[in-house]
Amino acid sequence: MGITLLSFVVVLGVLIFFHEFGHFLIARLFGVGVEKFSLGFGPRLIGKTVGIAGDHVTGAQMAAGLTKALGVEIGYNAVPADVYRSFGFPGADDLGNMFQFKRDFNADFCAARSVEFSRALNPRLQTFAQWLEANAGRIPLA
Repeated sequence: MGITLLSFVVVLGVLIFFHEFGHFLIARLFGVGVEKFSLGFGPRLIGKTVGIAGDHVTGAQMAAGLTKALGVEIGYNAVPADVYRSFGFPGADDLGNMFQFKRDFNADFCAARSVEFSRALNPRLQTFAQWLEANAGRIPLA
């Protein structure tokens, strides 16, 4: 029994390692700023839910930033959640609910995603403006 349990734990550990290493490789392949591979979290994060945010911007601020970065006027239309839900495409209800939650609980949403805490975890985390500056040329305009 002991050898069987030990074998199970070893095999499971190897599977988890390769599974997580796959996430690391794909992230690196697609240019996500992952610098090192690790399993688990440090002790100060055990039991915490961590929301990551590089910036908190509104739709209008995003449109203004895109306009500046791309040199093309980008408009922002605030579509009410009920209208968004009525669009009828797969996922419209879920997205409408997400937008309603963001609208109704924006302070809670942002508080759960502290930019300062996120930067403490990853000092290279970019603001929306920094990300646009680095990636504007990769955004297709046609």
